[in-house]
Amino acid sequence: MEAYTGFAEVYDTFMDNIDYKEWSNYVISLLKDYGIQDGLVLDLGCGTGNVTECLAEAGYDMTGIDMSEDMLNIAMKKREQSGHDILYLCQEMQEFELYGTIRAVVSICDCINYVTEKEDLKETFRLVNNYLDPNGIFIFDMNTSYKYREILADNTFAETREDSSFIWENYYDEEEKINEYGLTLFIEDKKDGKYERYEEFHYQKAYEIEEIIELIQESGLEFLAVYDAFTKEKPKANSERVYFIAREKGKAV
Repeated sequence: MEAYTGFAEVYDTFMDNIDYKEWSNYVISLLKDYGIQDGLVLDLGCGTGNVTECLAEAGYDMTGIDMSEDMLNIAMKKREQSGHDILYLCQEMQEFELYGTIRAVVSICDCINYVTEKEDLKETFRLVNNYLDPNGIFIFDMNTSYKYREILADNTFAETREDSSFIWENYYDEEEKINEYGLTLFIEDKKDGKYERYEEFHYQKAYEIEEIIELIQESGLEFLAVYDAFTKEKPKANSERVYFIAREKGKAV
């Protein structure tokens, strides 16, 4: 599935409720807690480059990887405006390749939930471990089972803006722990004022915290901590998003 094609054009418009600066500051605080003040950092699943740009502004030497060419095209336009020296690569998370090792990897906005097979997620973690410098740090967030089950579940959300609108339908399979997002988009054609309709389907998997810790360890990484989002406290029963921190501890065989 080629995700974020039609939606890429209006992604930032409909995601303007997210304070990327605040999210990035939280990630930067975690990086600094583990001694990552500067150096090479990978934004895995970088999307349109919002977090990538914030980390570059903070002084990190950034690379961004995403599977969507449309999203990366928007990210590169932002790079032209900011002047930041960011390398963008179009790759799948479970197959990504870099030119050398890096000090840290971050993955924000529940990108990891898009990896719906445990073996693929383990391979993603193994690759992260492989490309991290000795004792390099991996920080990523995930939506929780609680969020899929109690917040998204089978709910529908809709929003209309001046030149676009969307209908977002959710279907959560409790047994498979897969949440299907059905996106119907209406985007205005600037040339003739007519609206084009796009349909996209996205799939995310709900993982339990214990499952992720096990996969982290099986991949060769060292599990360090898991926090309720934007805090340094343990996750709660009703946490909707959690952050994991892991460390390179040797290359997995």
